[in-house]
Amino acid sequence: MIRVGTRGSALALAQATWVGERLGAEYELVTINAAGPVEDKSLWVSELERALLEGDIDVAVHSAKDVPAELPGGLELVAFPEREDPRDAICGPVSALKDLPPGARVGTSSLRRAAQIRATRDDLEVVELRGNVDTRLRKLAAGECDALVLAVAGLRRLGRDFDGVLDELVPAAGQGALALEAPAGSLPESVLAGLRDPNATACVLAERELTRALGASCNTPVGASARVLDGGELELSAWVGRADGSAWIADRVCGAAGSGLGLRVADRLLAAGAAELLS
Repeated sequence: MIRVGTRGSALALAQATWVGERLGAEYELVTINAAGPVEDKSLWVSELERALLEGDIDVAVHSAKDVPAELPGGLELVAFPEREDPRDAICGPVSALKDLPPGARVGTSSLRRAAQIRATRDDLEVVELRGNVDTRLRKLAAGECDALVLAVAGLRRLGRDFDGVLDELVPAAGQGALALEAPAGSLPESVLAGLRDPNATACVLAERELTRALGASCNTPVGASARVLDGGELELSAWVGRADGSAWIADRVCGAAGSGLGLRVADRLLAAGAAELLS
């Protein structure tokens, strides 16, 4: 029996169940609770990692975008399953940011989304809106904002509707992907074989390589999104900006998977002044 560790939110449980059903073994879900309210999702990752190190669970299921660049000793990311759409979605009366009236209030809890929304439409008011997906959707319905920006992946995994996809925003590294973490060498290949997607793995590793080189976290206004082109190469898009959206740098580079593409794009961004923007 494989003990699959997860947070207790509806989205986390849906993701962990999806993984469990594709493990090559019997499984049970083990819900890990944090002590007190935790807004920083990297702290939730730490709670699951503690459970792994203490032997309370065999594998942890994370949203890949929440996993810090450095892992505790003895743990490793053992699989990236097939990825959901990594883009951002808009919920509200319109299907695009350009269709919102001047002064409209756009809700988000993400510094990256807030910075890119301000860079795209400096006439909009960005409203900090926290809580899980359904809580934020209720706040939208209650009029606390005029539109809401969330991940397409989370909405789809919960079966929730959205009104449009925001191609103009560069997603967070790992957005839409799941990451399985376990003690090194603890799970047999037969258990993980059905959960390793080569395209998702190549893309997420390139995105994480870029953000690691920039010293970015899930609380930094940095976007990094890779996709596999027809010829097998990766195209890596990146965005770095100030939180107020007043200045930013964007780049897009193609290269082979595993060739240091993330490092190359990070070097280009740093040469263009990314460190100053992030400081």
